[in-house]
Amino acid sequence: MKHDDADDLIRPRHEKLAALRAAGIDPFGGRFPVTHWARPLADRLRDAGEAELRGFGPVSLAGRIVALRHHGKSCFAHLMDYTGRIQLYARADQLGEDYARFTDLDRGDFIGVTGEMFRTRTGELTVAVKAFTFLAKSLRPLPEKWHGLRDVETRYRQRYVDLIVNEEVRTIFVLRARLVAAIRKFLDARGFLEVETPMMQPIPGGAMARPFKTHHNALGMDLYLRIAPELYLKRLVVGGLERVYEINRNFRNEGVSTQHNPEFTMLEFYQAYADYTDLMDLTEALFTELAQTVRGTLRLTWGEHAIDLTPPWRRLGFFDGLTDALGIRVTPQTDAVTLRRAASARGIQVADGPPWKLWKEVFEQLVEPTLVQPTFVVDFPIELSPLAKRKRDNPALVDRFELFVGRRELANAYSELNDPVDQLARFREQGELLARGDAEAHWLDEDYVRALEYGMPPAAGEGIGIDRLVMLFTSAPSIREVILFPHLRPEAAPPGEGGVP
Repeated sequence: MKHDDADDLIRPRHEKLAALRAAGIDPFGGRFPVTHWARPLADRLRDAGEAELRGFGPVSLAGRIVALRHHGKSCFAHLMDYTGRIQLYARADQLGEDYARFTDLDRGDFIGVTGEMFRTRTGELTVAVKAFTFLAKSLRPLPEKWHGLRDVETRYRQRYVDLIVNEEVRTIFVLRARLVAAIRKFLDARGFLEVETPMMQPIPGGAMARPFKTHHNALGMDLYLRIAPELYLKRLVVGGLERVYEINRNFRNEGVSTQHNPEFTMLEFYQAYADYTDLMDLTEALFTELAQTVRGTLRLTWGEHAIDLTPPWRRLGFFDGLTDALGIRVTPQTDAVTLRRAASARGIQVADGPPWKLWKEVFEQLVEPTLVQPTFVVDFPIELSPLAKRKRDNPALVDRFELFVGRRELANAYSELNDPVDQLARFREQGELLARGDAEAHWLDEDYVRALEYGMPPAAGEGIGIDRLVMLFTSAPSIREVILFPHLRPEAAPPGEGGVP
């Protein structure tokens, strides 16, 4: 929409605003006594006959006008509240001089109505308006569905409009809230305690990622937005809180894509006296319960993929996946030259570096795209898992899994390293990588080592990306579809408003 066109649509609304004030009507009113909400009311009266509707009594609803149809002495409208829509019917002989004010409403205005229930000739449940109250004037016109709000970036940037005009978007975020509530119910029922840990940390730990940096003026110290709550949650396990979880935000200073947002929501939980195999069973139970709760089925569609969550799920060794993908036997001892040559034969060019970087890159490019049905990738190399416990029968590997569904990683878990001597040695190895310029290497956290020295029981921990979980259950193609306000590049100002002409 051109700037002049927008002015032509906005100016009449300002004129109506002035007219309301001149008439002594507050265009941004206050409290309204709501007795019913649209969808529950429609559900309650879905099968009601005429006699029941006549005897139901007056109802009072409030919401936004999203449609108006004038018919001379009568007018139909649709009112939308947070639960859904309901039809209104206004007549001149019922509202008197207020009828003209009703027909002068704009799409987007908020009103409160009181009236009686009836059904139209087409059978639509409708409120016969006996009185209405102006609650808030809308000064910008709403776009029609997909007209004026087609651009994906505009939808994300103006999410408030997206939520108004696109019911399927509202449905996603209602499902997201139900999903998080179901996760809490699942874990609470199993004796887990929900906790909160710092989101600004002096040492960014718990994952291999680049952090965001800030500064605390009063303390005169640099702090980092957390990349994971892991090390604080495990401190709580040391302190005797043997089953803990947290649902909160993590921040990673990395690229933005359909799969990544710098600010994202994670579920992270820890269970003492368990190992990573216990968490595989727990994860299958969690996902199946969530699927039944929010979708009523274990068979989902995610993009072009038909997903079946019925357990048990496949388990694939990390090096077995590399072996199948490259056509040669790959082990922790396979040298970089052999790996690079085999990858090149499969059309994958990998940069120079230590073998573990090649393993990671080849796995991401050749193996992950094949993991459509739920798959636990297990037994990772120790170089990719600085906080996981070594396997007793093969110390080059660790007790760890990543869960993939629909070619996307949804969860990461392992048996926790609780040996402070081993942990300190791994921290120092990571510190050497950090000193050589690896911005994603793990920092040395001496206080965490000290906590382990007090003794941490054997435990297993897991992180599940809530955003990607919602993507799975809503078949969303992009993480931005399931985050209310995803990060975007700065909006360019229109010419004449400080932007680049």
